Amino acid sequence: MIATEKKSIFGRFKQGNMAYGAKEMTFIDHLEALRWHIVRSLIAWILAATVLFIFRDWVFDNLILAPSRTNFISYSALCNFGHFLHIGNSLCMPPVNIPLQGNTVSGPFVAALNISMVGGLIFAFPYIFFELWKFIKPALSSKELKYGSKSIFWVSFCFFLGASFGYFVLAPFTFNFLANFQIGTTGAYKYLPTLDDYISTLNNLLLGCGVAFELPVLAVVLAKIGLITAKFLKAYRKYAYVIILVVAAILTPSPDWISQAIVAMPLVLLFEISIILVKKIDNKKLEEEKSWE
Repeated sequence: MIATEKKSIFGRFKQGNMAYGAKEMTFIDHLEALRWHIVRSLIAWILAATVLFIFRDWVFDNLILAPSRTNFISYSALCNFGHFLHIGNSLCMPPVNIPLQGNTVSGPFVAALNISMVGGLIFAFPYIFFELWKFIKPALSSKELKYGSKSIFWVSFCFFLGASFGYFVLAPFTFNFLANFQIGTTGAYKYLPTLDDYISTLNNLLLGCGVAFELPVLAVVLAKIGLITAKFLKAYRKYAYVIILVVAAILTPSPDWISQAIVAMPLVLLFEISIILVKKIDNKKLEEEKSWE
């Protein structure tokens, strides 16, 4: 009887390299290969950040400040959409006034650097993931390569879709809510947000939504390695919905259910898509098990 054992990641790298006719690589060789993948990723990130830093004025005026302005496309689009649905001004947000200020000498430079680095990471994301894919590719079987051949596209697509959702939907809701939120009635508190705080909030929204929209991809990976099933996701669906609704209620500026639904629907849709994808994987595994019987 031949015992079948799971190979370590480096053992799978060894098998993959032998399959491609490459010489056997040692642990140090793999670390060296990983180092060059990281170096190339950093170069791509720095190049993208450098371009954004050079055009920092245009980026700041037309992209960074846009969600805080009343003429931002999302404000008019949501308002018109509310009128189209004949629900009045439910989706029309009040004017936004965010008087940004700086309280440090290095503030403008640090802000420009922050914008460039985060923006560079977003634009270089597909190439960075491509380098990660190149590193783990030799460790994958032919079947895994078949499933993973389109992963670069889908991972990048979900990330950019999430970042766009954060920029065009969540950012206007968030800034509108925060800018119009008041505390106290004596006027002792004066609302003067700093430039760094504004940029950090926007960056967190973009990166946070970009990562959140990777949920279907993560679900597929976890399902393939057997950590979750569609039955598991369905069992905890009600808890996931409660969390999504709470997040939507916090981020929306008005208490009406329509604005909350605008924020919650994409997250609910992502969760349902994850269940469908995981269900297909479960069915395929079941068919494979039956074929071995």
